[in-house]
Amino acid sequence: MSEGIVRIRPFTDLGRADGAVVGGKNSSLGEMIQGLKQAGIRVPDGFATTADAYREFLEHNELEEALAEKLAALEPEHGNLAEIGKAIRGMILEAELQQALTEDIRSAYAKLPRAGRGEPSVAVRSSATAEDLPDASFAGQLESFLNVRGEASLLDAVKRCFASLFTDRAIVYRENNGFDHMEVALSVGVQKMVRSDKAGSGVMFSIDTETGFPRSVVIDAAWGLGETVVQGMVEPDRYMVFKPLLANPSLTPVVEKALGAKSQKLVYARKGGAVGDATSKLRKTPRKERDAYVLDDGEILKLARWACAIEDHYGQPMDMEWAKDGVDGKLYIVQARPETVHSRREHGQFRSYRLKSTGTRLATGLAIGGAIATGPVCRLGSAAEIDRFVSGGVLVTANTGPDWVPIMKRAAAIVTEHGGRTSHAAIVSRELGLPAIVGAAGASELEDGAEVTISCAEGAEGHVYQGKIDYDVQETDLCEIPETRTKVMLNIANPEAALQWWQLPADGVGLARMEFIIGNAIKIHPMALVDPEAVGDRKARRQIAELTRGYEDPTEYFVDTLARGMARIASAFHPAPAIVRMSDFKTNEYAELIGGAAFEPKEENPMLGWRGASRYYSEGYRDGFALECRAVKKAREEIGLSNIVVMIPFCRTIDEADRVLEVLAANGLVRGKDGLEVYVMAEIPANVLLAAEFAERFDGFSIGSNDLTQLVLGADRDSEMLSTVFDERDPAVKKAIAQLLEEAHRSRTHTGLCGQAPSDHPEFARFLLAYGIDSISVTPDSYVAVKQVVVAVEAEQTA
Repeated sequence: MSEGIVRIRPFTDLGRADGAVVGGKNSSLGEMIQGLKQAGIRVPDGFATTADAYREFLEHNELEEALAEKLAALEPEHGNLAEIGKAIRGMILEAELQQALTEDIRSAYAKLPRAGRGEPSVAVRSSATAEDLPDASFAGQLESFLNVRGEASLLDAVKRCFASLFTDRAIVYRENNGFDHMEVALSVGVQKMVRSDKAGSGVMFSIDTETGFPRSVVIDAAWGLGETVVQGMVEPDRYMVFKPLLANPSLTPVVEKALGAKSQKLVYARKGGAVGDATSKLRKTPRKERDAYVLDDGEILKLARWACAIEDHYGQPMDMEWAKDGVDGKLYIVQARPETVHSRREHGQFRSYRLKSTGTRLATGLAIGGAIATGPVCRLGSAAEIDRFVSGGVLVTANTGPDWVPIMKRAAAIVTEHGGRTSHAAIVSRELGLPAIVGAAGASELEDGAEVTISCAEGAEGHVYQGKIDYDVQETDLCEIPETRTKVMLNIANPEAALQWWQLPADGVGLARMEFIIGNAIKIHPMALVDPEAVGDRKARRQIAELTRGYEDPTEYFVDTLARGMARIASAFHPAPAIVRMSDFKTNEYAELIGGAAFEPKEENPMLGWRGASRYYSEGYRDGFALECRAVKKAREEIGLSNIVVMIPFCRTIDEADRVLEVLAANGLVRGKDGLEVYVMAEIPANVLLAAEFAERFDGFSIGSNDLTQLVLGADRDSEMLSTVFDERDPAVKKAIAQLLEEAHRSRTHTGLCGQAPSDHPEFARFLLAYGIDSISVTPDSYVAVKQVVVAVEAEQTA
C-alpha cells in the first residue's frame, strides 16, 4: 500500500471536497483558508495526515485483523465495552508510526512559522473520515491535544489521536448508528496554536441552538483555552447578535450579553513535553476576569460577521470554534462544521395534542397551553428545594414567582394550587411552551413521585390524570395559514422564550411586558440604582453589588439589561412592530424588587394606586422612568430594533397623557421622531369616554381587557369569589370596547387588543372583528386557533 501514498496535505491544499481524505474538520479548515481569506477571516495554518496514512499505519503494524477480532467480541449490551476499548487503544499506542509518515510529519512541522526561538506550539486534533458515510459526525468523541511542542511530542500526539478513534463513546456511536468500525479512518490535523491561554476562546453558532431561530449568531466565551467551553467545564459569557442589522456599521445589534461565572480557565503549563505530560492546566480565574466580559462589542460583531460569511459560503448553519491570541490581539476561527440539530429539522409545523383515552382525574384547574405531558410528580414547597427536582418531572406547588423559573425550565409540566390565567405560572409556562394547570384545588395532595398525565388539550379546563396515558400529536402546516386583514400578534414577556415562537407567521409582538424583564433579569428596583444611599438593607446592598459587578455605573446595568431584553423580543418578528409596555408594577410588586422597600409606599389597594403613567412624571419615580427611557432609546437607536413601539399603561387623564409625553420627550423619546410611535393602553373607562381626546395624543390604542373588565364591572380580577362575575364577554364590557373602536375609526387611530379574552374565547375574537379592530394579540399557544377564527370571520365578511 505504500507506493504512491500521499500521507500529508497542507491546509492550503484542501477544500470541502476532501472530507474523505482528511475528514470533515480538516477539509473545512482548508476550505476556509482558500475561500474566505478575502472576507478577512483568519484561520491558523497547518497540515493534516490522510486517511491513507492511517490505513497504512494499521497495515504496517498488522493491526487490522487484530482490531476486527476485538470488536467482534463486543457484547450486544456493551457489557465489556471498557475492556475492549482499552485493549484496542493499548494496541495502537504500543505500535510504531511508519517511518515514511514520521518523516513527512517532521518535514511539515518544520515548515510551520516559529514564534521566537522555540519550536512551534500546535494543536493536534482528530478528524474522523469515511468515504461511504458522508453524513457521519464524530464531534466530541475523539481526542484533541493542545500546546504540543517539539517533534517527539507531536508524533506521540498523532498516535494518541489514532487511538482515540476507539474511545468507548466513539465505539458506541458507530455501533448505534450501524457504521462499520473498519470503514472509518482517522486524519490528524496539526494547526498552529493560537495563544488563547493569554486571552480567551469559545464556540459560535450561526443559528440559535435553543430554538433554531436562523437570524441570530450565538457566541460563548471564556478565558483561556477553548476546551473548557467545548467540554462544558465552565459557565461562559454568552452573546447573541441579530444578523439582519450587521450590515449597518453604525449599529451594535447585540441582543444578549450575559456575564458567565468563568470560575476556572485552561492555560499552558510551564513545561512542555510529551503529550502525557501536563501541556496545559486548569487555574482559578482571577476575580477581575470573572467580573469582565471576554469580548468587547467590536469583537463580538467581528465574530458574528465572520459567522455569517462562513454560513453563506457553506450554504447552511454552522458550528464554529474561535480563539483570541493574547500575543497579537487578533481573533481566529480554529474549527467550523455544519450545525446538525436545528438545521435538519422540518420547519413550518405546529403541534396540537389529543388524548387517546382518559383515566382517573386527580385534580382539575385552568388549562394553560394546549399540550399534553407525562412525568413523575415533584412537590416542592419553595424554589430553594431545586436540588430535589428531577428534570422532566411535573412541578407541583402552591404558586410560583421569578425564583422558580430555573426549575420551571426543567419541568415537563407545571401544576399550581393557586393562581389564574394572568399568574406568574401561567405567563411563564406559556412562553416556555409547557402545559400548565393553575388554580388546581387539592394539587398539594398529589403523591410525590407518582406518574401522572397533564392534559391541557381538552378546552378551558386542564386535568391531572393518574398514570401515563397515550396521546396523539398532530402537525399543522403553518405555510397553509393565509394572511388576514386583521393582524394577529403575540403577547410575549420573557426574552429567553421569545425566539421559541419565531416560526409562527405572527404579525409582530402586540404586548411585551417590560416589568417581566425588570423582575426576572434585572431584579433591582431602578431607584435603588439611582440613589443607592437610600437603601439601608445590607443584604440588598450586597445583592445589588453582585448583580451589577463589572459596571462602574450601576444604572448602566439596568439600561443594558432592559435594552437587550426588549431588543431580543423585538428581533423575533422583525421588522414587524413590537409593542413594549412601559413598566406597570403595582407598589407592592415594586417593593419586592431588591432595594424596593425604601422607595415604595404601602397602599391599601395597589391595583388602583400609584401605578402606570402616574409614576412616570412623579418625583418619587421620575428618575427611574428615565432609565426605562434610556433603555428604549438604546434598543431602538444603538442596537437598531427601531420596530419597537412604546406603550403607556394605566393613563387616567388627558393631563396625565400630556405630562407623560413631555417626560418621554425630555428623555429623548419624541413621538414621531425617527418613526417612534407611542400607544396608550385602553383599560380605564376614562380612556373610552375620552377616546377622541386620547387619540389626538397617541398613535394607537391597545385594549387591556383584564383591567377594563375589572373597572367596568367593579370586580377584582384576582378574586376567586368573583371568578364567575369577571368575564370580558359581559355586555357592559363589550359595549365599552365597541364604543372605543368606533371612536378610534373616526380618528383613524390604530386599535388592538392584548388581553387574554381572544385566547380563551375565540368567539370573542369574532366580536372584535365585527367592529373592525386592527389587531389582536394573543398568547403563543392560542395563536393558531385564533388565527383560524380570524380567517373564517373575514371570509364571511367578504362573502
